[in-house]
Amino acid sequence: MKLKMLPNLLSGFRICLVPVFTFTYFAEKGEVKGWAVTIYIIAAVTDFLDGFIARRLSLTSNLGKVLDPLGDKLMTAAALTCITIDGLIPAWAIAVVVTKELLMGVGGLVLHSRAKAEIPPSNIFGKTATVFFVVTCAALMLFPSINGAYASAMIGVAVGLASAALISYILTFSAEMKKRLKSDMKS
Repeated sequence: MKLKMLPNLLSGFRICLVPVFTFTYFAEKGEVKGWAVTIYIIAAVTDFLDGFIARRLSLTSNLGKVLDPLGDKLMTAAALTCITIDGLIPAWAIAVVVTKELLMGVGGLVLHSRAKAEIPPSNIFGKTATVFFVVTCAALMLFPSINGAYASAMIGVAVGLASAALISYILTFSAEMKKRLKSDMKS
């Protein structure tokens, strides 16, 4: 195996863990979802490792720029869906997250196709939101008796961080589009 493929293989592995996580979550008896959390944490570690290896060894690729966030978004959506179905968090949280992800995905595609720009890399807001979602979802799976108000507050903070990431990406998108338009007008 060539080392340059390792980050993409880790991202692909994380994507494959999504149905395993979902099956395990609902197959586990009892309220505490220990095995599901273990799979979820393994996925989070691969998320960290693929990005770290890609940046550290200069192995970034356009495929990786798609696979890495795709794996992250799919696992986050799976975890949020599972804990929403179990009634641990309100349904509005998943609606906000899915809307944000769709807006970011469409914006990235427009930026890439119309402006022929690079896919924007993740930023500190997105990374912080991801870490907070992982911690929050894992905590809710391990401690499902967390008071509903606290669970909503935890998810609210995660959604707030995700919203800050969205705003940051919109600003980056707008600046890039303006730059491309100015460049096109000069040509």
